[in-house]
Amino acid sequence: MPKSNLSEILFKPSFKHPETSTLVRRVVQTSGSVHSSLDGESQSNWYRMINKIIWAWRGVDPIEVENVLARIAASTNERTNEALLDTVIGYRGGNWIYEWAKEGMVWQKEALDLACKDPAKAGAYWLKACNFYSIASYPHLRGDPLAEQAELLADRAYREAANYLPYELKSLEFRVDGGTLTGFLHLPEGGKGPYPTVLMCGSLDNLLSDYSPLFRNYLAPNGIAMLCVDLPSLGFSSKWPLTEDTSLLHRQVLHQLGNVPWIDDRRVAALGVRFGANVAVRLGYLESHRLQGVACIGPIVHDLFVNESSQASTPMVYRDIIASRLKLDSTTDNMLQSELSRYSLKVQGLLGRRNPLPMCSVHFEKDVISPLTESKLITSSSAEGKLITVGATPLLSNLKDGLTQLTGWIQTKIC
Repeated sequence: MPKSNLSEILFKPSFKHPETSTLVRRVVQTSGSVHSSLDGESQSNWYRMINKIIWAWRGVDPIEVENVLARIAASTNERTNEALLDTVIGYRGGNWIYEWAKEGMVWQKEALDLACKDPAKAGAYWLKACNFYSIASYPHLRGDPLAEQAELLADRAYREAANYLPYELKSLEFRVDGGTLTGFLHLPEGGKGPYPTVLMCGSLDNLLSDYSPLFRNYLAPNGIAMLCVDLPSLGFSSKWPLTEDTSLLHRQVLHQLGNVPWIDDRRVAALGVRFGANVAVRLGYLESHRLQGVACIGPIVHDLFVNESSQASTPMVYRDIIASRLKLDSTTDNMLQSELSRYSLKVQGLLGRRNPLPMCSVHFEKDVISPLTESKLITSSSAEGKLITVGATPLLSNLKDGLTQLTGWIQTKIC
């Protein structure tokens, strides 16, 4: 079956698919208006967060972003909520998944055409396609078949890109409770290994491929490998439920790193983004003898789980993401608040206790989802804590500076 027809096979015209914003039903749907450095901007006429700066950091052309958003906004097709532009029903013009996937298919075709003529450019175009497919599937809610198909396309495009770009991508299988888990190991160019390695604990609303720029631009140039493993309930880990033991899968993976010939299991650091910081810090307490350090970016470890005012100011889509991961597809805000308290690492008796493991946290100014107190709680709990602050403006250049500092810190711990 020709590879070029995969997108046509996955996406067949249909208007019977559930529309993404209807998948989680909360009785009380209060929602704050938020501008977040990592998550983007919530707008009254969009269900999803519009994350132009991080999309640009991942390599998406801002002009293309505006064109896609304009097509969605201009659509006259039926919406589940006429006040929300990205709620067009069915896989057709104006539907969020349709428009972003359509843009991805343009770059996929370009990549296929250049496979023999210009392999480097073909690899770059596969990455572009992957980014568009990833945005198409956002926010990756359970029970969204169109989003799942876009995720398949993103996965395929990411694997294809690795065939042409100057780093190696290995798909690894780990034995975990209930089956086998797939992780992506990224290896720097030119070395033989085993490599010092970052165990990536991603957020609840990102795919493994979304962290590619972090590896290519920061870790790989310093000879550091990156192993990405999805959080429970997402991507390759979707069959495992998300419970208060958030580090369950990553902990079992960590135990098996000695069996991976490309990884130096004596030089490993955990890096967590957003909810993934909950996993990384938890590993830092439970597996401190297997790690050389823990790093966090915009961590969610305590405040959002216990602070009702923080939850009330969180965008509707982000609360839907959390509810979806917890399998609370029909819930109330009060029920969600009660459930979340169990995920606080301070409530669990971990954070606040002195930990000999070095821990570093990156805080973004004016970040309502991860206030400064989150990062300070992490760094003050470590015998060797470091706080890095990223200014709100100009975000893109400040983000690059913050990640450079973070990479330097990681390098001192595992290289």
